[in-house]
Amino acid sequence: MVVELFPMQTTGGAVLFVGALVLVVVIAALLSAIEIVDAYEKRALTVFGEYRKLLEPGINFVPPFVSNTYRFDMRTQTLDVPRQEAITRDNSPVTADAVVYIKVMDAKKAFLEVDDYKKAVSNLAQTTLRAVLGDMELDDTLNKRQEINAKIRTELDEPTDEWGIRVESVEVREVNPSKDVQRAMEQQTSAERKRRAMILEAQGERRSAVEKAEG
Repeated sequence: MVVELFPMQTTGGAVLFVGALVLVVVIAALLSAIEIVDAYEKRALTVFGEYRKLLEPGINFVPPFVSNTYRFDMRTQTLDVPRQEAITRDNSPVTADAVVYIKVMDAKKAFLEVDDYKKAVSNLAQTTLRAVLGDMELDDTLNKRQEINAKIRTELDEPTDEWGIRVESVEVREVNPSKDVQRAMEQQTSAERKRRAMILEAQGERRSAVEKAEG
């Protein structure tokens, strides 16, 4: 009798193991099949590497184990454009940095048409900033900030639209001429202040002399 119990115990243990394994697989499949998308985002769904659709905010069900999703934040995002060096039309070196405000308008295009839309927009903004500054006189780069912003945004509009991205605004934060130019400008400003002071002093002395003569 004792000898006959071992096969029964072994069979029962195998059944329990298989049952537990099936339960684990079912739970894993359920978890893998559920995608919760936040209210401010969309997700691109691929199955076996093939694009299928965009997942909308809320609870979504996807094929388990063979699906991948890619997040796209649909809110306005900011991209810092690192400081760039450029030579103005009148051959004066300047440096400038900027910030670009973008928004994903078509997540499908942003997924299929460009590898990394943030990096692509940033790189394009850098080259555009240099080109715009290089097409202007030094004085204009320092005094026409809004014009620079508008030109950069216009240049970015067409290519970014193909990626499903809208450039909402561009803000050039600071344009600095070279140190030599800055020193020359400071000297010119100082000389101008001295000239005005001398003119005011001469005018004051003239009025004083006139008043004495009349008195």
